[in-house]
Amino acid sequence: MKMPTGLTAVLLVTLAALTVAHAADGKIALVAAENFYGSVARQIGGDRVSVASIMNNPDQDPHLFEVSPSIIRQIAAAKIVVYNGADYDPWIEKLLTVTPKPDRTVIVAAEIVNRKAGDNPHLWYNPTTMPAVASALAAALAAADPAHKDDYAARLETFVASLEPLNEKIAAIRGKFAGIPVTASEPVFGYMADALKLTMRNERFQLAIMNDTEPSARDLAAFERDLKTHQVRVLFYNKQAQNSIVQHLVDLARASNIPVVGVTETAPSGASYQDWMLMQLDETQRALAGPSS
Repeated sequence: MKMPTGLTAVLLVTLAALTVAHAADGKIALVAAENFYGSVARQIGGDRVSVASIMNNPDQDPHLFEVSPSIIRQIAAAKIVVYNGADYDPWIEKLLTVTPKPDRTVIVAAEIVNRKAGDNPHLWYNPTTMPAVASALAAALAAADPAHKDDYAARLETFVASLEPLNEKIAAIRGKFAGIPVTASEPVFGYMADALKLTMRNERFQLAIMNDTEPSARDLAAFERDLKTHQVRVLFYNKQAQNSIVQHLVDLARASNIPVVGVTETAPSGASYQDWMLMQLDETQRALAGPSS
């Protein structure tokens, strides 16, 4: 994800007005850069935390996200901040630098799962990421609020148990469809496709779209050929990113009777992380079982 435009100007206007107070209701102030991390934080923290999720609109292209003064104030006040990393949300790293808070704990999902800039940054689609982030959140909350550490540990245990239906769904899809060739407009769903043991095609094209560069004519032609000749069972595409080339491929897939599954980089409003993943996996399962010719 690229750095939002206008960030420097916003910082200059807002920095003098920043506050570092705890949440007004006495709860631990926690900021999540993305709302699926916020979902996990609420499940671990319960009524002891006040969670603000910055990127929370599933209808907005996350690549066009802009920082606002209210976001800067939320980060400045936060006792705990959790974000993705791997160069997905570099704007928050800059905000953390210019709003120093000595006792603030920062949790970076990419560091926890040993990913770095240049790797696929869509870490939340990797089934191993959220248990690790949840564990880090429980530890951070226990350190900030030792009197309730047992509560956080219990909620962590409940959260991990709640992932079992998700893991069972992944195992069921993998058991039936492992090795099936699929394709995608960009690698948003890549880690989950790996977990499902699907064979992903057109990966050079996907990287070009993710990095906001023009795919080569050769890669586009190969993608079109895969759809027209049914070399793939499903097309995954990012519903939040607007791109005429991608829309052309979505239209071509549908015209070729290739099931299309839309995935997102932001959880739907009101949906937990678990519900969001299960919804997308259900759609994936139906698509894989659908027509292939």
